[in-house]
Amino acid sequence: MNPRNGAPPPGPAPNHPAPFALFYFLFSIFLLLAGCASPGEPVARKAQVPAPIADLSAEQQGNSVVLSFTLPAETSEHRPLKQPPAVEIYRAFAPAAGLSGAPPDLFFTIPPDVAGQYTEQQRFHWTEALSSEDFAQHPAGVVTYMVRTRASAKKASADSNLAELRIFPAPQPIPDLAAEITPAGVALHWTPPQKTITGSVPSIARYEIYRARARAQAQAAPPLLAPIATVESAAFRDSQVEIGQTYLYAVRSVSEHPGKILPSGDSNIVTITFQDIFPPAAPQGLVVVAVPAQGETPAHLELSWAISPEPDLAGYHVYRSEQVGVLGTRQNTNLLPAPAFRDMNVVPGRRYFYSATALDRSGNESPASAVASGGVPAEGNPGP
Repeated sequence: MNPRNGAPPPGPAPNHPAPFALFYFLFSIFLLLAGCASPGEPVARKAQVPAPIADLSAEQQGNSVVLSFTLPAETSEHRPLKQPPAVEIYRAFAPAAGLSGAPPDLFFTIPPDVAGQYTEQQRFHWTEALSSEDFAQHPAGVVTYMVRTRASAKKASADSNLAELRIFPAPQPIPDLAAEITPAGVALHWTPPQKTITGSVPSIARYEIYRARARAQAQAAPPLLAPIATVESAAFRDSQVEIGQTYLYAVRSVSEHPGKILPSGDSNIVTITFQDIFPPAAPQGLVVVAVPAQGETPAHLELSWAISPEPDLAGYHVYRSEQVGVLGTRQNTNLLPAPAFRDMNVVPGRRYFYSATALDRSGNESPASAVASGGVPAEGNPGP
């Protein structure tokens, strides 16, 4: 103690920690706490589940069933799918009401990497060919389809709507469709089908005719055949054709069943180029008239005949001979537009034998007309 004022005697200065020491202390505590904590578990990604299909439809075409629906492009949570899903097709030979809540059996699976082959503008089409056993083993003839899609192995989509279809054996496709060119157009004929896939004789109600115009070779896609007529007999004549055009034809037979009209599959396809290969009829009524000389115009022969009724008539030729039964040589240089001809190259006193032919715009020439003869009399002689 200070004896003068009672204050304590002086001692050493207090020991305050430096700033870096405080930082080190706090950082050590952080590392200790971090070391005591366990690493977090990875969060599992939720599998994508496609939205359910709601527009499944089934249609019988010939002896096949075509399923059609819109392929989902998003999940059930309305998020876009990363890729097209796999398609699972379920089938049961029973009415939809008779399934009692149990889904049909899985029948066919289409992997996602090939699903695009069945898709056009997001519409999926798949065809199942029915066999004779399908009809024999299920005489009720009712089949029900359902579809699920799957974007992962964990979970498929919800069930689609059920598509129920009554099936019947269709007539066998016509195998012998044939076509030929006639003056009035293309004539088709075929043999009516004699059996179905089950061997029974079909009851044919009518035939549907399909036609397409051939495309240029540069166009790889085959032309689409469109219906042009319906007939009841096994023959048809197509008069709506153009010269020089190539056409493709197919025929389907149609049978009638209770509550259903069922066409067969397509017949063989025939291709034909329509050409006018038929000549006009021979001209009629050819006459030859001798015309005496007048002034500076020498005596000559005038020919005329009836107008040919051909709708594609192009003109006429005239032939002359000095022998009966011989066609002779053609007298006109250019095609005659009218049924008349003046022969100025005749020798008085000779008899000539004439015939005329008609030509159409395709260059077909008719047979020769009946022969008509005539001549210019020689001077002082009343007849040739």
